[in-house]
Amino acid sequence: MKPERLAAIDIGTNSIRSIVVEVDPTGATRVLDDEKVAVRLGEGLHENGVISPAACKRAMDALSRLKKIIEGFGVRAIEAVATSAVRKAANGAEFIEAIRQETGLDVSVISGEEEAELAAYSAFNNFELEGTRQLLVDIGGGSLELVTTVGHHIDEITSLELGAVYLTETFLRSDPVTDREHQRLRRQIRKTIKSTFASELIPTAGLIGSGGTITAIGSMIMASRREEYGSLHGYELLRSDVVHLLAMLLRKNTRELRSIPGLNPDRADIIIAGVTVVDELMDIAQANLLRVNERGIREGLILKGLHRHKLVDAGKRSRSWRASLLDFAASCHFDERHSLQVARLSLEIFAGLAKPYKLGDSARRILEAAAILHDVGYFINYSSHHKHSYHLIRHADLFGFTPRERELIAHVARYHRKSLPKKKHDQYMRLSPADRLLVSRLGGILRLADGLDRRRNSAVSSLDFRLERSTFRIRLHGRDDLSVEQFGGQAKGDLLQTAFDLGLELEAVPDGAGSASS
Repeated sequence: MKPERLAAIDIGTNSIRSIVVEVDPTGATRVLDDEKVAVRLGEGLHENGVISPAACKRAMDALSRLKKIIEGFGVRAIEAVATSAVRKAANGAEFIEAIRQETGLDVSVISGEEEAELAAYSAFNNFELEGTRQLLVDIGGGSLELVTTVGHHIDEITSLELGAVYLTETFLRSDPVTDREHQRLRRQIRKTIKSTFASELIPTAGLIGSGGTITAIGSMIMASRREEYGSLHGYELLRSDVVHLLAMLLRKNTRELRSIPGLNPDRADIIIAGVTVVDELMDIAQANLLRVNERGIREGLILKGLHRHKLVDAGKRSRSWRASLLDFAASCHFDERHSLQVARLSLEIFAGLAKPYKLGDSARRILEAAAILHDVGYFINYSSHHKHSYHLIRHADLFGFTPRERELIAHVARYHRKSLPKKKHDQYMRLSPADRLLVSRLGGILRLADGLDRRRNSAVSSLDFRLERSTFRIRLHGRDDLSVEQFGGQAKGDLLQTAFDLGLELEAVPDGAGSASS
């Protein structure tokens, strides 16, 4: 069955974004194209009440170009919506008709609540939310959409007139912004949010944010940390990051803001208003964590389109991170039996070292992911397949993992064979010292576990351990003769010994023999 292709266009107050995806028979999607054009459709809208002729022309030029790009992909359908600026403009209906006549696009003007719902669909598709209360946030140029969720269920949807363009034009006239202006802006944001809710916002596990302001915040913080991940999607920020970022922005004029690493110069004049909204929301919701959803409304449109065109099962539940790993590994034609055996042995070894070396649940999950995916590089070729695994994992769409976690998974998988981490390995040296140590330790565990399945026949049934001073003793239990597995583990125990500063002793014992105390 031939894959189908769909496109979505989101006509916002500040920019127009389009996305083209391909969906395979299983319902899995792959992004083929993702475009953004800053058109400032809402420029002057608050004062004049209409979309200006100049803004209309910028939008028409952008839409004509985007439609040609989309048509080149041979899509089955285009889902197109317009949001806050067109909703508010007195000439909004005229604008939509002009789009239809000039470009042939049928655009629906959606409500703020519908906007919020689309952002929620995207969050549900990209983040594990089971058992938590979250605040989903989408900040556009004209409005702020808020969705409170419990697990994968929507509790409440709210749309507020707190978009970055609107707030900037209404409250911030000086350059640089004065303290008095900023305090007025803060009061308005806080008053609007609090008056919307009958009581205080119930404390949440965190915020999941989409829209240009959120991605700009993530990009600036990533640049300030000198981190180089393949994507912002799933990037995590603390409240303190937002507070310090806002303080830095307030010290600069627009010209200086345009030169900040990670900030698109086109957004420099509205970024302070947007970051202030995020700062206030995190304070009111008592949320300490912000996660970036790089996809947002346009992905929500795609998801609705997939259901409308019956390309996916409408009742399909959100993925789990482990299922996502297995789906990706299967797409690379992995050796499932070997990979799951290596994952099982890796986690057993991890259990023997976790407590004394303070390795937590996050490290355990990274190790399991790397073990499942360590051989996906075979999909390209055997030679240097560990390096191919690194690149495939780094750019994979792995559900439930942050950009940092994806980078660490890729590195751990990369060191399952051949050379140990070295200073001349540029990607490895770009990691923080703490993450380099974690990669070496988890990579050492994975490398050893891979050696313990040298014949790829799951001969080792279980392990037990004894950690004595500077020596880690492991007994291998299993069927038949385990001398090959014992030799394979000893040969590949080098990184573990270096990373943990331990000696390693392996002993093969037949099933039914006594076990070492752990």
